[in-house]
Amino acid sequence: MPSDLPYDLNAIARQAMANYGFTASFSPAVLHEAQFFNKYEVNLSDTSIRDLRDVLWSSIDNVDSRDLDQIEFCQRAPNREIRVWVAIADVDHYVHKGCLTDQHAAHNGASVYTGVETFPMLPERLCTDISSLNPHEDRLAVVTEFFVLRDGDIRPGEIFRAIVHNQAKLVYEEIGEWLSGDRDMPSEVKQIEGLEAQLRLQDEAACRLHDFRMERGALELETIEPRTVMQDGAIKDLVLVHKNRARYVIENFMIAANGSMVAFLTKNGRSHIHRIVRRPERWPQIREIAASLGDDLPLEPDAPALAEFLVRQRKADQDRFPDLCLTIIKLLGSGEYVMAQPGGIAYGHFGLAVQDYTHSTAPNRRYVDIIIQRLLKAILAKESSPYGNGELESIAFNCTQRDKAAKKVERYMRKVAAAVLLNGRIGEVFEGIVTGASFKGTYVRLFHPPVEGRVIRGEAGLQVGSKVRVRLAAMDIQQGFIDFEGIGQMARDYRYPRHNKKNNRSDRS
Repeated sequence: MPSDLPYDLNAIARQAMANYGFTASFSPAVLHEAQFFNKYEVNLSDTSIRDLRDVLWSSIDNVDSRDLDQIEFCQRAPNREIRVWVAIADVDHYVHKGCLTDQHAAHNGASVYTGVETFPMLPERLCTDISSLNPHEDRLAVVTEFFVLRDGDIRPGEIFRAIVHNQAKLVYEEIGEWLSGDRDMPSEVKQIEGLEAQLRLQDEAACRLHDFRMERGALELETIEPRTVMQDGAIKDLVLVHKNRARYVIENFMIAANGSMVAFLTKNGRSHIHRIVRRPERWPQIREIAASLGDDLPLEPDAPALAEFLVRQRKADQDRFPDLCLTIIKLLGSGEYVMAQPGGIAYGHFGLAVQDYTHSTAPNRRYVDIIIQRLLKAILAKESSPYGNGELESIAFNCTQRDKAAKKVERYMRKVAAAVLLNGRIGEVFEGIVTGASFKGTYVRLFHPPVEGRVIRGEAGLQVGSKVRVRLAAMDIQQGFIDFEGIGQMARDYRYPRHNKKNNRSDRS
């Protein structure tokens, strides 16, 4: 961190962690315990662990990711099905229930990514080394199998333990652009025989899965969540993370793997934890938004109708679509964890259009995923469940609260990063779009850099969706506050087209 700066970004991040109840550092006792974690030594006589090191596994992740939780492999199957294996890091092999490392992970609930500093849930020796599915290393994993049918539905397969070997660590942006035809084949793909065909088959399977979920009302939401770019301890830029073909591969595989895990746990009569988004209680407000944009939605919550509305709005105005999505997300309500019993109530995940869903694919980063892994391995070992229903309820509640707190820390640090990036630019004029206008205040998101602030002067007459010019008036880095002065609209307000009622889904009510 440059010493001449009047603020300490790491100190701000650590204070934010403390403010929301996180433990930012590992205790000496936890670090001491982590020293005794040893890499798994291959024991081919253990028939409960399959040797799948010769399989053409690969991972796709962010360029700077070091805690690799999953790798993937596909192959064609009879009846035009595609068999998918998703191998998940076997974190439970090292982190046993009740150990000091487990207690720390249970308290924090998840890794927290502030952009300035990452606060891992597990000690780095574990999550970025011996349990991470790093390239060119033998690692223990739990493999979830499912078959992608011709129509995009899935048929769950086996779940089993294995030793695996990641052949290539690939990057979302490079693979996504290549799959879309926007760049040449990445060198990593060229160098490994069969990897091109493997990735194209993964893309084919993901497209089937995606189309099937979209037909059933999965919400394709796009929000503005910039990623902080650091260089030599300083914030250099904020860049937007866009969905692409590679991200769709991983997203759809993880959704299918999590659904398959629930099917396995339920089939074996085990209580577990669901990840849910309930039917939205604020559906009337969502209908009001649709009506203001010339559209109709049914009287009762209807995911397919909402999905079609979002598709129409994306086509109508791409600039304003991310802000519409953010508003819809807030009205839908946040996700939560609940204890689920076989044959009990299935609340479902309204946004993903799936009924049975959990989190099991990121045990290096989320505590619930470790719990699911322990429940699964007890079944494989023909042992009783390591958790009673009361314990699962308590864990689900705590992880829900930790998940919400982590999002608050990350959101606050994005505001801090934005203020830092604009530091020294008081008086400059920027172009942006109005994202909020009410008695609570008027807010504008700049097009570049993608930051949001409050209009403290000149806000009269500004309406949501208006493109405007604003002057940077003030900022507070510690609070993450940015203030603008409105100096005029860029053009007349765009008026959304009113859709023919024959094309909308109001008859679903």
